[in-house]
Amino acid sequence: MTIGIIPAITTAAYIIAALCFILSLAGLSKHETSRSGLTYGIVGMGLALVATIALSLNHMKGLDDKLVPIALLAGAIVIGALIGLWRARIVEMTGMPELIALLHSFVGIAAVLIGWNGALGGFHGEGIDLSDVRTLTNVHEAEIAIGIFIGAVTFTGSIVANLKLSARMKSSPLMLPGKNFINVGALLLFAVLTVLYVCTDGHTGARPWILLAAITVLALLLGWHLVASIGGGDMPVVVSMLNSYSGWAAAASGFLLGNDLLIVTGALVGSSGAYLSYIMCKAMNRSFISVIAGGFGIEAGPADDTDYGEHREIQADAVAELLEGAGSVVITPGYGMAVAQAQYPVADLTKKLRARGIDVRFGIHPVAGRLPGHMNVLLAEAKLPYDIVLEMDEINDDFADTDVVLVIGANDTVNPAAAEDPSSPIAGMPVLEVWNARDVIVFKRSMAAGYAGVQNPLFFRDNTQMLFGDAKERVDDIIAAL
Repeated sequence: MTIGIIPAITTAAYIIAALCFILSLAGLSKHETSRSGLTYGIVGMGLALVATIALSLNHMKGLDDKLVPIALLAGAIVIGALIGLWRARIVEMTGMPELIALLHSFVGIAAVLIGWNGALGGFHGEGIDLSDVRTLTNVHEAEIAIGIFIGAVTFTGSIVANLKLSARMKSSPLMLPGKNFINVGALLLFAVLTVLYVCTDGHTGARPWILLAAITVLALLLGWHLVASIGGGDMPVVVSMLNSYSGWAAAASGFLLGNDLLIVTGALVGSSGAYLSYIMCKAMNRSFISVIAGGFGIEAGPADDTDYGEHREIQADAVAELLEGAGSVVITPGYGMAVAQAQYPVADLTKKLRARGIDVRFGIHPVAGRLPGHMNVLLAEAKLPYDIVLEMDEINDDFADTDVVLVIGANDTVNPAAAEDPSSPIAGMPVLEVWNARDVIVFKRSMAAGYAGVQNPLFFRDNTQMLFGDAKERVDDIIAAL
């Protein structure tokens, strides 16, 4: 059997694209090579898109009416490109987490549609021995069920994550009675429905379609319940988890379509997303298995009734005096800095302090913000040097020798209750130990609890002072007072 020139070139292009994706992941693993990693990803996806279009046009050669499929293909490309460009132009960095969650939902619904298309098209066994047709048909049907299930879970799970991150849905976890049994029961029911679907001979009548519809509805409900059961404070892990799910959904679609690139790319995204979720779970002292099962994320609810005393306030000019007399300063940013768009005045403050010989560094918690690497991107956007941006493990031992710590919009990631209060909902979660510094200045709009709903005893410590107001304005005030 000979292979046409277009399929051969397409296969080669897919291999090159897959290599580009691997190089992209390698590049994105470091700040210094992130731009080249992004470029590799763009080149790989562009090459894959062109190759897929060429292959699709090649498959249309035998059609009498090529106009309709070509028009549909062109329309899909143009509409998708326009939507992507529009969203990329208008999205703020603070809106990136919910946008990424929404994009994951697109991958999920695509997998569902591909699965249903595979079911409607059936298995074509041309050139295959009749004795193998039934076995291969069973494999095809199993691929359909698995692809639809993973895609549907990803779709509704991503929608819920988007709603929680954008504050259009309460961040508190849904606590249905026996939620773990619901999740396990849904998985067992999926397995039973899949077996029944695969074992249905002939696929005539309503039974196979009822089974496939039941699998789809079950997966949609499970995806919703999995993410709804996780509290808002754990959304960074959820976004990473959904990224993994979308990768496996793409891989399942690749098996169904016989597309090697989708299989490779999906596996890369799925495995890297799972590994990132594992790293973040470790950073938050969470169980990775519990994350996958949607069984963690119990929120603290309202702040506890403990009397921590009174907090102390400070003004920008007094903060400026503290900084002028400091030999070492550590800045620990959080989501509040992103909301206020304070990274640019923070960069200006850093330059001004370093020009005076003051050692200024940044401490970044692994789950600071609502997205892995969120703070790092914001600081890089403000042209801050990479070498002064340190991870939690690199900076924690240095707080005891630090004169002043500026906590800008962070809350849960600097909460000493995680290390000192075994009864706290965030007990055991590694945090930035800023309270060990000589002076701690906390930038906050109010005394409200953080995203996890847990009160922070740091605000009431003797070496802590609160600077209230918009973070960007307060940093500007400090710069003006220096």
